[in-house]
Amino acid sequence: MPATAWIVVPTLCEAANVERMVRALRAAAPACTRVLIVDDASPDGTGAIADRIAATDEHVSVLHREGARGLGPAYVDGFAHALAGGAGSIVQIDCDLSHDPAMVPLLLAALDDGADLALGSRYVPGGRVENWSGWRRAVSRAGCAYARTVLRVPVRDLTGGLKCWRAEALAAIGFADARARGYAFQIELTHRALVAGLRVVELPITFRERREGQSKLSGHVALEAAWRVPALRLQSRRVPADPRGL
Repeated sequence: MPATAWIVVPTLCEAANVERMVRALRAAAPACTRVLIVDDASPDGTGAIADRIAATDEHVSVLHREGARGLGPAYVDGFAHALAGGAGSIVQIDCDLSHDPAMVPLLLAALDDGADLALGSRYVPGGRVENWSGWRRAVSRAGCAYARTVLRVPVRDLTGGLKCWRAEALAAIGFADARARGYAFQIELTHRALVAGLRVVELPITFRERREGQSKLSGHVALEAAWRVPALRLQSRRVPADPRGL
């Protein structure tokens, strides 16, 4: 019987983390949950490690993509693959272990309680960030505040990478035609959910700086987010004044 919950994990040069991440997800998530690794032809051998894991665990599969084409397109392909496999809900999580896999059951439980989208949030009461410099904290908070102000939405952590979607919600927002390629993808999809009047909830999380590998955040990625946000606002000006669940 196909698993109803899929966890989509995009990877690019995460050889040091992918095995630990999968092990942690398999230990934390319900036994029937599938883990889908979406690898962008990582030159460090991440894809080969993922294949080895999948060969010994029927709940793990790998989607290989040709070249580094961006976080957004990786998630779009991963979502489509999971939905075609019968997913009833889909979790997004980065492979760098900055997000605690133990949060996955809590996000899934939020869907059981009626949410369409559950977000792991650093910036609601109870949420926090560990091992970041003061500068990094300031940049992150400023980015979230900028997007929140321009888009006029109540969600506090618009750039976070830990999310859980009801399958019908992803279909309702037309995820496949999302345009953002970098971290602006996180903002774009959450904004679409709010515009569609879906129920969005934020759960507090502890975010920790990665220990292995390098961040994929670059000046180009930040620049895309800066101009994509007002573009999103222009595309749709109807955002619920008080979205359910917020």
